[in-house]
Amino acid sequence: MHSLRGLAGAGIHTCPLTRSRNGRNRRLIAGFTRRSRRHPRGFSRREIVMPSFRAGPPRQPSDRDSSPPRGTGRTPVQVADHNLRVTLEAIRRDGPLTRLELARRSGLTVPGLTNILRRLGNDGLVCASQRHGRGGQPTIEFALCPDGAFAVGVRVHRAGIEAVLVDLEGQVRDRLLLDATADLPAAVRHAVDALRDKTVPSPRLAGVGLALDGATVPDAEALRAALAPLPLHLERDCVTAVLAERMLGVGLVEGGVMLIILYDTVRAGFLLQGAPFAGVHRRAGSLGAMRTGADRVPLDSVAGLAALRRRLTPDEQAALSAGGPLPVTPAVESWIEDTAGHLFDAIVATAGFMAPGVILIGGDLPRNVVEALIAQMAIERGHSTIRPHQSPWMSSIRPASFEAAGIALGAALLPFFDLLLPLPVPAV
Repeated sequence: MHSLRGLAGAGIHTCPLTRSRNGRNRRLIAGFTRRSRRHPRGFSRREIVMPSFRAGPPRQPSDRDSSPPRGTGRTPVQVADHNLRVTLEAIRRDGPLTRLELARRSGLTVPGLTNILRRLGNDGLVCASQRHGRGGQPTIEFALCPDGAFAVGVRVHRAGIEAVLVDLEGQVRDRLLLDATADLPAAVRHAVDALRDKTVPSPRLAGVGLALDGATVPDAEALRAALAPLPLHLERDCVTAVLAERMLGVGLVEGGVMLIILYDTVRAGFLLQGAPFAGVHRRAGSLGAMRTGADRVPLDSVAGLAALRRRLTPDEQAALSAGGPLPVTPAVESWIEDTAGHLFDAIVATAGFMAPGVILIGGDLPRNVVEALIAQMAIERGHSTIRPHQSPWMSSIRPASFEAAGIALGAALLPFFDLLLPLPVPAV
């Protein structure tokens, strides 16, 4: 049986989601092939054929396949790949849709969509159903098949390993938490196997995305060997977090998104013009080193979770680690007041020239503490004796859409971007 993992191939791929503005992704779905057949009248025409999950191994593209036709800049294989991804994204975002509705949203023709939808249906990625319109006339509409493909997202951080199983619609089907271990490849393999063996047919597992916290430098070769033949995609956790917001949370926001993630260190992810922003040498978002507040101390020393734990009793530390609501005791309230002023300085300095459409705060803090922190920053902003210069341009600040900032969830989206969905590139 042909499988999704056969399409992507094995090995580690660094996700190309934070490339330069003018970069162009020329990677192909390895399963796409091109064949010619002779028309009865004597001239030839070309077809783009997407391999079925039930088909045999596809032919690998030849050098002739990679030569772009004159005047287009893309081969027919690349055009077919692009059209398939655009179709899936339109259905994912707005489905279920009829062919006419899908044509308006995707910019493709109805005859072209008919062929694409047939291939997607044969591969189990898109399902068709009847809808009765005006006058009782039935119409066919198309939606994603949630069971058409799955992916596993893994977050590696100080406290341990979080792994989630996500379906094609982006819904979390299962979650697994493991303690920190020195044998990271074996732990990741165990997590993937435990999630997959419950409900997922092996051919439907698209791959594994791994989110790194910056301090953890895994052995890439050992991870590749442990997960083979599944493809592995590595990315920074602040990037996967904004990807989760882009695809499943706040979506596309005018002006972009600034997502501040609070855990041992304070970092931020940026979504500009619909795509993650990495900065030079992929260093964007290192807010923790900024010196903030009247005492000009590093933000990490005040707003990091290590600073919060130092103020908590053992019982409060256990409640914080459990992930449930944390009572706002005097110690927690004192941390919130100190953090609000320093964190607001960092937001003013960063958002002052970026002017994002929304500012989100998440991480390993309980939601009630995040909400209390945002409320305290609103007080800081309006306190004229503390901040005589108001910031009328400041966008709304609100909690992130997902627990732990959606880091593992965003990591699970990486295999889908590699295989099926259009890459979130900057809008022109």
